[in-house]
Amino acid sequence: MVDWNDLWLFALPALICWAIAAVLSLRDGRQKPVYLLTIGGLLIFGTYIALMWHSLERPPLRTMGETRLWYSFFLPLVGLVTYSRWHYRWVLSFSTLLSAVFICINLLKPEIHSKEMMPALQSPWFAPHVIIYMFAYATTGVATLMALWQLFRKHGDLSAIDNLTRVGLAFITIGMLFGALWAKEAWGTYWSWDPKETWAAATWLCYLIYVHLRRCRPAEVRPALLWLVLCFLCLQMCWWGINYLPSAQGVSVHTYGN
Repeated sequence: MVDWNDLWLFALPALICWAIAAVLSLRDGRQKPVYLLTIGGLLIFGTYIALMWHSLERPPLRTMGETRLWYSFFLPLVGLVTYSRWHYRWVLSFSTLLSAVFICINLLKPEIHSKEMMPALQSPWFAPHVIIYMFAYATTGVATLMALWQLFRKHGDLSAIDNLTRVGLAFITIGMLFGALWAKEAWGTYWSWDPKETWAAATWLCYLIYVHLRRCRPAEVRPALLWLVLCFLCLQMCWWGINYLPSAQGVSVHTYGN
């Protein structure tokens, strides 16, 4: 049995593995240690998530702090896939840094976690809905980092960014479908234009526009990259920004409780 006080016992060795892998990835000819260390860190941190799942007697997905656990896990995973497929040697450094930031927030704010799960969250559709969305967030997050990199470099191949964005959009779409099934079971309707649902639809549409923009106007690189950054800002509003919207206070069923 573990609790939130044990997070650092798993997070520290995982971050050490990811950090060493990130340093090695910046050098040529050291791919095998990079894979082993990154996967080792994922296994360590994944073990903590699994143990928390057992201790809480539910998936650790209810609060913002719990979803940050999944984001911290998926970022290095997506970073490793990107490094392996498209050989961006710097991407593991960024994914490790962002993962460390989310882990530190959880370490500094233990009061945000809760064991209780409201009846609406006990649907079998809830866990896959959130896990799929967290993977989509991590994928689109890495794509956004790469877009910012390309904006400053002002040249380079955008195929990795486009592929990651398409993957992210696919998982956002699947996550929305699972969310609709969850909503039907929990509240009796597939879609109610709740503030969260409205921003989810806006985010999906923004990423869809990016995909079509890249297909129809491939020469217009800078506007597409700027639009992709805007997409990610919209996604942040969908993820946690709605908690601060007046329209969601006391109305939205999707705002995270403590």
